[in-house]
This record gives sequence, structure tokens and C-alpha cells, in this order.
Amino acid sequence: MLDGSSACAAAGRLDELLDGFAPRELERLLADWEFVARKDQWPPDATSNGLPWRQWLILGGRGAGKTRAGAEWVKGLALGRPQFCLHPAGRIALVGETAADVRDVMVEGVSGLLSVHDRRERPRWESSRRRLLWDSGAVAQAFSAEDPESLRGPQFHAAWCDELAKWRYARETWDMLQFGLRLGDWPRQLVTTTPRPTPLLKELIAHPATALTRALTRENAANLAPSFLESVIAQYAGTRLGRQELDGEIVEERKDALWTRDMMDAARVTEAPPLARIVVAVDPPATSGKRADNCGIVAAGADAAGLVYVLEDATLETARPAQWARAAIALYHKLSADALIAEVNQGGEMVRAVLNEADASAPVTMARATRGKYLRAAPVAQLYEQGRVKHVGAFPALEDEMCDFGLDGLSSGRSPDRLDALVWAATTLALVPKAPEPRMRRV
Repeated sequence: MLDGSSACAAAGRLDELLDGFAPRELERLLADWEFVARKDQWPPDATSNGLPWRQWLILGGRGAGKTRAGAEWVKGLALGRPQFCLHPAGRIALVGETAADVRDVMVEGVSGLLSVHDRRERPRWESSRRRLLWDSGAVAQAFSAEDPESLRGPQFHAAWCDELAKWRYARETWDMLQFGLRLGDWPRQLVTTTPRPTPLLKELIAHPATALTRALTRENAANLAPSFLESVIAQYAGTRLGRQELDGEIVEERKDALWTRDMMDAARVTEAPPLARIVVAVDPPATSGKRADNCGIVAAGADAAGLVYVLEDATLETARPAQWARAAIALYHKLSADALIAEVNQGGEMVRAVLNEADASAPVTMARATRGKYLRAAPVAQLYEQGRVKHVGAFPALEDEMCDFGLDGLSSGRSPDRLDALVWAATTLALVPKAPEPRMRRV
């Protein structure tokens, strides 16, 4: 019954199900991996992208249950469990960041191989020879990514690689392991790691023979201290570190980008002081239809000292004109903003009309770009370098655009709509003298 507890819980029948078991039966049930495993912890179908997968890649946050999934997979292979393999895997490689990590986490850890077996099936750990022996005849050998050459010679049916994104000699170790995976009908490997934007990990994600699953820390809440989740989510949710360590995301930045992740983290605050001015900036989409650009909508304010605080990213995807106009006006009223800033380089009359339709009383400054996006953005990036712009909380999608924006725009080739709206807001608040009230144009 794959992911059975989750299914029962979703149906509101988990308590009813568990009440029918005696304590000993309940203990055995909750130790049954087939019952308690989440979908992201269970081996994928035999094929990925039409091919038999060679590597199963679990990208997960800290405490998301990656180690348990790895240990249970190796156990299933060694014991020949039909849910995991057609034939038992006689020789298995265990590869970790260091020899100590293999021993302390993968073998002897709380969720390691010794802990997931009951007494009757538990393998013997020969620490001096760094290997596990099962009564079935299966052998798992431990290897350190600090010594790639130790993988030269041995051969395997399968391998479990833990925290590959942290390996010191990742490429060398991985390559040596591939030459050793040559036994049986279907040599394969499981990689469990909290991701980092390393070349090898990105290559594996894109490989057609990779089966990819993701595991979030919060999805393993039942096995974590409530205070841990509360504290780390409150502190790190949405930040670069939180997205990597809790959500298992690869958080990248371009070397030639105007902004860096360090700049984002340095700019982050939990709340804004009293603000002298607040604006909502709108970058209307220049295209329509399913492949239309987003409508960038970003609110920011400035305090009496002139520091800019980014307050909200309300950008809409593929929205019709009436929808983004209503969203911008709603944010304007929500924050009691002083003005709306709308770019009108394309469709100026349309922008005027839809905003007027949404709320004719809202004061709108119609902004027209006379320079390219990079030249407009560069002075705002300098404000960040000077510590003059703060982010109230985290804005993952906006910050992704900022850290991917270089001389040639975004690496995807799409329009940087969120970034454009941010640039208009910050420029209005910090780089352009406040316009006299009589010059404020109303729609």
C-alpha cells in the first residue's frame, strides 16, 4: 500500500485505521516502509523518459527523509524485495562525502542501514573492512568521495551515493563509480542530496536516464521536532538558504548578473520602518496569449532617510489587461500607496484605459523608458551595493530574475517583468526627485 498513511489521512480515515490495531501490530505497521513511505521516497517506475533509469536522484531539504529512503532502497535490493528489484543485488557500493559520513550517517545513523532492518534481517557491519554483510550473501562496501581511486577495480550491481553536492572530488569519484556499475541486468544508483548548483548535479538532472524526485523538509514533519520546523521556516523560508536546505531547490546566479545572492541576503529585513512614500510599479505585458509575458507588479516604499523597502511582489502570469489592472489597483489600496507607476512604452493608451476602468481616482505616473533595461537597472543595482534597498521578507521569483539578469537580459530570453517593475519603483523612490503634485497625472 504505497504511501498508504498519507492516502488514509487525506480521506480522513487514518485514526480509524490505526485504532483497529493492537500496539504490537501498530508498531510493526509503522515500521513497514511500504506503508509509511511518501511517494517521493519510493523507487520510481522502471523507465524515465522512455528509458530504463540509471540514476534515481532525490533532491531534498534537510531532514526530508532522504537517508531513510536510501537505506530502505539498499535494504530492498540486498534482500531481494520484489518492490525494489527482480533479483537480489549481490554487490552494492555506499559512497559518501567522507569515510566517517558513510559510517555515521549511511550505516550507523538514526535512519541508516542498521536501523531500518529488524533483528532477523540486520546485516553485520565490519568496520575494519568497511562493509556490510547480509545472510542473503549481499555485500555493501563503503567508499569515500575523498578517495576516488578506491573505486578503481571493484564492481557492483547498484550504488547509493549520499550528499553528492558536497563531494570534494565529485567528478572523479562519480566517473570511477560508473566504470564499476557493470553487474547484473540493470545496474543503477540512487543519489540522495541537498542540492547545490554544481556542474555534475546539473548534468545529472538533465540526463535522460535520470529519474528525479524532490522532497521538502516540511513533508517529513511527523519525524521532526515541531520547534525545529517552526524556527527554521520562520527564519529561512523563501531565502536562498531556505530554498536550498528546506525545499531542495538548486538556487543559481549568473557570474555576470547585476545582483548576487549575497546582496539579496544582505538586503533582507523582517519589517519596514514608518515609510514616507509608497508606490506600486506596473510593467504591463507587451504580448498576449498563452506565451504572453508576465505583468510585473512590485510595491516599494521609502523612509525619511531615503532607504527603499521592497514590500510585495504581486506579479501576475499571463493575465488579461483587466486582471492586472485590478491587481495593481488592489495593491495600491491595500498599502495606502501614494501613486502607481506604469511603464507605457508599448500600449500607452491601453494602459491608461484599463487603469482608468479599474479606478479612475488612483493617481498614476506614466513612465516612458528612454534607455535599455540593463542601463535602467544598473543604478538600482548600485543602490543595493550601497545598502540603500531592503527586502521585507523574501521574494524568490523576483530575486531569481535579479540574480539571472546580465548584459543580454535573462538567460531564458524572457522579459524580466518583475525586475522591470522593481526598477521603476526603486528609481521613482531613490533616483528621481519627487515630482510636484500638479505634474501628477491622473487616469
